[in-house]
Amino acid sequence: MSKPVSSAKGRAEAEAASPSFEQALAELEKIVARMESGDLSLEQALASHKRGLELARFCQQRLESAQQQVKVLEGEVLKPLEKATAAAEREADGGG
Repeated sequence: MSKPVSSAKGRAEAEAASPSFEQALAELEKIVARMESGDLSLEQALASHKRGLELARFCQQRLESAQQQVKVLEGEVLKPLEKATAAAEREADGGG
């Protein structure tokens, strides 16, 4: 049975080995530029296309994760803030 510490360590190592969103996006942009230049052989184009798909999937997953985090933050932070703001507005209108 694996220990949670080792699995957390494994995840941390995997995250450290994977590029950041910005790094992946920059590499993807370079691949697109090389492919658009038309200077790649068929084999190079296929390899670049494969790598580009991997990077695009990675970026999409990171964006989805960030979007989910924003939803959580909105649910935990902005919703109560809206309630507090509405209550303050009622008090300011004299409806307190």
